[in-house]
Amino acid sequence: MSPATSTPVVSLREVSKIYGAGDVAVAALRSVDLTVGPGEYVAIMGASGSGKSTMMNIIGCLDEPTSGTYELQGHDVSGLDGDTLSLVRSRLIGFIFQSFHLIPRMTAAANVELPLLYGGVGRDERLERVREVLDLVGLSDRASHRPNELSGGQQQRVAVARALTMNPPLLLADEPTGNLDSTASADIMGMFDALHDEGRTIVLITHEDSVAEHAHRVVRVSDGQIVSDALRSPASGRYPHAQGSESVRA
Repeated sequence: MSPATSTPVVSLREVSKIYGAGDVAVAALRSVDLTVGPGEYVAIMGASGSGKSTMMNIIGCLDEPTSGTYELQGHDVSGLDGDTLSLVRSRLIGFIFQSFHLIPRMTAAANVELPLLYGGVGRDERLERVREVLDLVGLSDRASHRPNELSGGQQQRVAVARALTMNPPLLLADEPTGNLDSTASADIMGMFDALHDEGRTIVLITHEDSVAEHAHRVVRVSDGQIVSDALRSPASGRYPHAQGSESVRA
């Protein structure tokens, strides 16, 4: 489905974010415009302090813009109350974080089940969905293991499975390989590639070229503004379709 003829998954219009006031006011974002269509694979890049993390927080409904509008799946989420934003996050966005954000005392299966539990999904459907997504990420044999019994790469696979349970229209990954070695990083990025090949919309927040090169579009942020927004060349082997990725279905 072409982004040009479909409702954008993400649409930021003249979005600014200012922290503080008066002489100590800091503009983290300044009149940013960004559209991400269905099925796009986008990397947002920038150095520390560039504004990319603020942009991620706004896209993820974790923070609100000071001015401008943000539409998620065609719905204006600017100014929604906290409870409604929480519902939007749980239904429309699958988060993957650098530090995994798994609950240590809970098994892999129980961590994956949490969004379904909070979403009011019935027990039988929850268990079936947990089995599906753990199998999807290759961890069905680790369902009863707790995070401290898993490698870093396996913990991130659990986090990816958890992000997929509600079948959200957007996967939002914040430095997803930041705590992983090179082998585990390549494994996780291969998983993102395969998920994209199956039609997932993915936005990566990263400062690493090796991560961004998996995306088909790279948005660079500096001093709170988008300074470049470009499709990757087909010669890279990653545009318009990934090659050699295993099939991943959710």
